[in-house]
Amino acid sequence: MPALTLGFIVNPLAGLGGSRGLKGSDGAELRSLAMTLSPAEKQRSNDRAARAMQCLCTIEHVSILTWGGAMGGDLCASLGLSHRSVGQHDATLSAAADTRLAAEAIMAAGVDVLVFVGGDGTARDIFDVVGDSFPVLGVPAGVKMHSGVFAVSPEAAGELLKELAMGGLVGLRRQEVRDIDEDAFRHDQVRSRFYGDMQVPGEGRYLQHTKVGGRESQELVAADIAAWVTEQLEQGFLYIIGPGSTTAAIMAELGLDNTLLGVDVVRDRQLLLADANEVDLLDIIAEYSDPAKIFVSAIGGQGHVFGRGNQQLSPQVIRAVGVDGVSVVAAKSKISSLDGRPLLVDTNDPQLDAELCGYREVITGYDDRILYPVASMVKTEEA
Repeated sequence: MPALTLGFIVNPLAGLGGSRGLKGSDGAELRSLAMTLSPAEKQRSNDRAARAMQCLCTIEHVSILTWGGAMGGDLCASLGLSHRSVGQHDATLSAAADTRLAAEAIMAAGVDVLVFVGGDGTARDIFDVVGDSFPVLGVPAGVKMHSGVFAVSPEAAGELLKELAMGGLVGLRRQEVRDIDEDAFRHDQVRSRFYGDMQVPGEGRYLQHTKVGGRESQELVAADIAAWVTEQLEQGFLYIIGPGSTTAAIMAELGLDNTLLGVDVVRDRQLLLADANEVDLLDIIAEYSDPAKIFVSAIGGQGHVFGRGNQQLSPQVIRAVGVDGVSVVAAKSKISSLDGRPLLVDTNDPQLDAELCGYREVITGYDDRILYPVASMVKTEEA
């Protein structure tokens, strides 16, 4: 099982105004007030962070990148969690700019999920850095938490992270970031505004979509996946469709002939190349100079994504497309059959295998995705 790498940021001021009847913890004046609060009041955010993270203490394959001192490093050290601080704020009290700076540095260092502890203001700061394309999870600790990016409790956040680290089927969903105008709220006026959407892990161990007789129908799920994928296709992109019945459903949804055990290339919903080999794929990528994406499925039981039955998708082809251009499609029942074992890559290029490893998004239905580990049986010195 590959290590789950978590980014971890604590807003130590989150929730400090709650016990004083204040409507939030934003603004310079309230930050100054924090200096007068009791030690117990100042521990609120830290205590809730500890409740979320302590369940990871017994899991070996979790690494944490955090910000030093009160913004994460101190808590990790107190819990005995293996961690590395990639920076530290210098001021006595942290500010929104520190949260954004920490998020930028942690994201640049490379993590699978970014966990933050705070309220709506913290969520807003995280969104400013992360946007809507990277998984985050909020541990609720603020006064205002109208956003949907928070777990229902610190313990719930911890259970989600534990499930993710143990290879469980944890879904991904878009949730709103909302924030209240604190000045208006202090005058009994509720002004909530939509700030954006972020990707959030959610409970996903149960099959949530198409079921037949209590069991997932492979054919109907493949159709759901295909309907979602085809709706997302963009003009001017090369789409390389790998072999398998799940990817065949994508071609069927497009009304195109499919090479069930081969690789096909689609552009603008038209079949450009059928049953392509490695040379064909490299030539057409070079010829069109368009952005390209690869859709592959996993072999049932084995879990191989690359290296079994799709060697046409060679290391050279994958590198020409880019690791970020690889999308995995698979029914949840196929993932469940792995019993927590990771998906596998075996491209015959150990360095590329290492780049493909980690927690990756898997499309499992119509607008239904999970985060799941991808691993290689070979480790390089760099990995």
